[in-house]
This record gives sequence, structure tokens and C-alpha cells, in this order.
Amino acid sequence: MDWARDLGDWPLHRLSRRIACGPHLWHVQEAGRGPLLLLLHGAGASTHSWRALIPVLADTSRVIALDLPGQGFSRAGPRRRPGLAEMTEDIAALCAQEGWQPAAIIGHSAGAVIALSLALRPPAPGASLPAIICINAALGHFEGVAGWLFPLLARFLALNPLTALLFSAGRDHRGRARRLIEGTGSVIDAEGIALYARLIADRAHVEGTLKMMASWRIDPLLAALDRVEAPCLLIAGQNDRAVPPEVSAQAAARIAGAELRLLPGLGHLLHEEAPATACRLILDHLGRRPASPGTSGGAGI
Repeated sequence: MDWARDLGDWPLHRLSRRIACGPHLWHVQEAGRGPLLLLLHGAGASTHSWRALIPVLADTSRVIALDLPGQGFSRAGPRRRPGLAEMTEDIAALCAQEGWQPAAIIGHSAGAVIALSLALRPPAPGASLPAIICINAALGHFEGVAGWLFPLLARFLALNPLTALLFSAGRDHRGRARRLIEGTGSVIDAEGIALYARLIADRAHVEGTLKMMASWRIDPLLAALDRVEAPCLLIAGQNDRAVPPEVSAQAAARIAGAELRLLPGLGHLLHEEAPATACRLILDHLGRRPASPGTSGGAGI
């Protein structure tokens, strides 16, 4: 996305600024005061996916959302570092540079995987482990033929310079965005569809997303889940067609003390479908508001 051309009407653009922290030029949005909450979006999204949550969370917390390198308005450096280990290292470096000590890290899909990866790093001197809140964490493997075909296909597409151009070409970006989102089991509003349409029309964003997919390796993290000591909440939509809710249930069973909440009728983008429900779960878990009946939105396992 182009900073000069596109930022002016982007959600919460008045909260936006850029931070240079090698090798990337990061786009971050910041609001509120209090304990720091760090928000990490999923692959192919951007800070826009938190647009309904940031103002609510900012009532009681300092909220910082960032675009992952090469996606949204964050510019990836010349040394491509799109894998999980590299992104974890680079976000940790950004936090260290800026003096950010998150009280909680909230991630969606691949962003939740990064949050868990960050939780395995030793905290800064004098800091406590952050709470980790995962929304439809992308912790599973593709089954069957897709298990070996998809990583190879993603790698091929990412290495082909024409792929991002071809994907972002055409006129029906809104229809394509709607079909992609419906395929995840979610139904979001027209504004959300339009924002995703703008993202998939942007060649640099598509290229950054493809490179991330091609480099994604989660086996080391999966092997280390039982070493996660941070307090964890896993939220899963029962209608998620991208990451089945069983994936979150299996992860919660391996993380000591992890809490699981299943939300009926919601899909992969549950935080965009039902932001009020997502905020209640987050704030209740962090102890920022008194719990009330029905705030879980679903049954725990």
C-alpha cells in the first residue's frame, strides 16, 4: 500500500506513524494509555482488521497495532525475512528499540502464531511474561496432498515475479475479496470487504503475503508448545473453515493453564464479525472489566 496515496482514508489513519527498525520500515497505529497491548494481524491482512477493537481496548490500555513486514503499509527491508523465526526476531527488536514491554500480545491466525513464538523468548529484564491471546491461531498442518503441495505451490508463486501482478490484476477485486472471506466461514460488512479488496489489488501487499506463506515453518513452535509459560487464552470460531476449531483445542490441551473459548456461528475473522464479543473476552481475560453472564460467547472445552 502506498503511504501518500492510500493512508488518508484508511481506518484509524490518524493513529498511524512509521518506525524504522532494521531492516524494515514499520507502520504502527497507537492509541490509549495504560498497560501495553500489542496487536498482530494474520497473513494477508493489516491493522485494519483491528479497527473496531482498538478504540474499545484503548479505553483501559495503551494499544499498538502493526503491519507485518511487506504487508499493509509496512515496507520490508532489502533482506527478506518473511519466516516465523525472522518475524519473531524482528518484532522483538522493534519492541526493544521502542521500549515496548507488552502486558499482552493479541494475535489473529498467523499473528497468533507469532505471539506464541514471542512468548517463548525470555522477557526483558524486570518485565513479566505477557499474556497471550490467540484468535483462530493457525497452528495446524494441511492434511493429505495439500500438506506437501501447498508449501511447494506457495514457494513457486512467491518466487515468480509475475504472480503478485497477476493476482492483483483485474477489476473485480471486491468480488474476489468476498469469495475469499466467505471461504473462511466468515461474513463481514461491506466496509471490511472493500478494505480487503484494496489489499488484494496491491501488488506489494500480495507479494509480501506470498513470501510469508512460502517461508512459514511452524514445526519448531509446535514442538515447544508445552514450554509456553505465559498465561494463554485461545479463542476459536466454530464456523472457521480456514483453521478448524479443533486446532485451538489441541493447542490449549498442550499449553499449561491455557483457557479455550469456542464461539458458535463465527468464522476465521471472528474479531471482525463480532468485535464486541472479542473485546469482552479479551478484557475479561485481562481483568480490565467485571465478567458478566454470556461474555464468553461460547462453551469452553
